[in-house]
Amino acid sequence: MEIWHNPRCSKSRAAKAALDEAGVEYTERRYLDEPPTAEEFDRTLTAIGAEPWDVARLTEPVAKELDLKNLPHDRAEWIKVMVANPVLIQRPIIVTDSTAVVARDPQSVSKALDGS
Repeated sequence: MEIWHNPRCSKSRAAKAALDEAGVEYTERRYLDEPPTAEEFDRTLTAIGAEPWDVARLTEPVAKELDLKNLPHDRAEWIKVMVANPVLIQRPIIVTDSTAVVARDPQSVSKALDGS
């Protein structure tokens, strides 16, 4: 299990604390420092059941600079932009062997734990 974590984000800290409380082993990936590759992000999106625009942080300044909300919905192009600017990726994301979830609430963390 891996958590894509931003320690400055309260939702990310809460998800990490829930994993700690559950006593599961996981790897913490500070994805702003170690962004996913395009292939990793594509696999993770498939596991989530989402498109990149579904997990994009459109309020980030870089999203506005790139006019991301008006970028045509081309999965490969969005993935390329988001891995080049990982701050655009919603957080936290918990990746297990069988699933991945954007874990912004306790129910999503539970889903990830059930899928581990």
